[in-house]
Amino acid sequence: MKRRSLILGASTIALSQLASGCTGQQASLKVRLLQNSIPVQLLGEFRKTLKSRPTLNFDPEKQLSALFQLLTTLKEQDKPNNNQGRSLLDLLPIRFRKPISTDLVTLGDYWLKLAIEQELIQPLNIETLSGWKQLPLESQKLVKRDQTGQLDNSGKVWGAPYRWGATVIAYRRDKFKALGWTPTDWSDLWRESLRDRISVLDHHREVIGLTLKHLGLSYNQQNLNQVKDLKPALRQLAKQVKFYSSDHYLKPLVLGDTWVAVGWSTDILALRTRDRQIEAVVPQSGTALWSDVWVKPVSVSSASESSESNSGSDLSNKWIEFCWDSKSANQISLLTNAASPILVKMPRNTLPQDIQSNPLLLPEAAILDKCEFLHPLPESTEKQYESLWKEMRST
Repeated sequence: MKRRSLILGASTIALSQLASGCTGQQASLKVRLLQNSIPVQLLGEFRKTLKSRPTLNFDPEKQLSALFQLLTTLKEQDKPNNNQGRSLLDLLPIRFRKPISTDLVTLGDYWLKLAIEQELIQPLNIETLSGWKQLPLESQKLVKRDQTGQLDNSGKVWGAPYRWGATVIAYRRDKFKALGWTPTDWSDLWRESLRDRISVLDHHREVIGLTLKHLGLSYNQQNLNQVKDLKPALRQLAKQVKFYSSDHYLKPLVLGDTWVAVGWSTDILALRTRDRQIEAVVPQSGTALWSDVWVKPVSVSSASESSESNSGSDLSNKWIEFCWDSKSANQISLLTNAASPILVKMPRNTLPQDIQSNPLLLPEAAILDKCEFLHPLPESTEKQYESLWKEMRST
């Protein structure tokens, strides 16, 4: 899935350059993260909390897909060579055989099921993370999975959520001024005045999900064949949509080719800082949520575990806890166009004014209660979604 695959306004700062120059057996923390998902200022603040001076290496990637591929690479490089031949790594000169290692990786929650199924990540020891209790219940449930990656309230914890966002409706103020109304909910997408004026994400769970929400149902509805109004609603929505894309859905909105775009809040918040004609709203009936989480690869460098008190594992836990600190949470929320999960449980009047006054970043509680994370579905249900999607796209 190309979920938030291109982050707008990507930073050009190489976070790994903040690593100290120390070498030898000194403890280190290696993190591969989604670019722009952590403010660079936090790294200096984190170092101040540590008694020792470990090497901190934070290396950003632009795409979640690249981070998922990294997890695959980490697992593959640890596989013993079989008797059928030598690996490509074996054919390289010794000086080029340096293995990749990392302690923590950013992963989108949508990728968790696949990562668990393919045994690319390992569960976290939640008993060592006191900040876990600060997370809202829905964020906790999201990362509790069984061995197949399905949600399981009694399952292990496979990730540490550190920021989240929503699917929202963006629109052009100038176009709607003449119409005399502005979008407030999913039902507005079906208005005749928006025929052939909408761009949407190119993904079945998002588009079918918002249609289900429009019909008063859940994004995670499992019996699609029993929803009698679903097919007619999708056929009508197809007539409204001019452009499908998960990467470039905002481009036609900026150009004025479409008047409305359905997309991810991180992208749209970034765009609004550059284009005053763009406004956005979280649908009143609720919407889809996503979360970025820290995961631990199955292969963790033995070098980073050489010290008991400052091992990679220990530093990983300290970093996760640091991200859940209220001061860090505020900085993540203010500077990355996505909210920290711990803000949901904090009294709103205690939050910075720039967060309180930004409903796109942190929707009001009445709307947030109606929002949902996209849960993994049974294979049979997933096929129903894919079949309906193909039918809609061929309309």
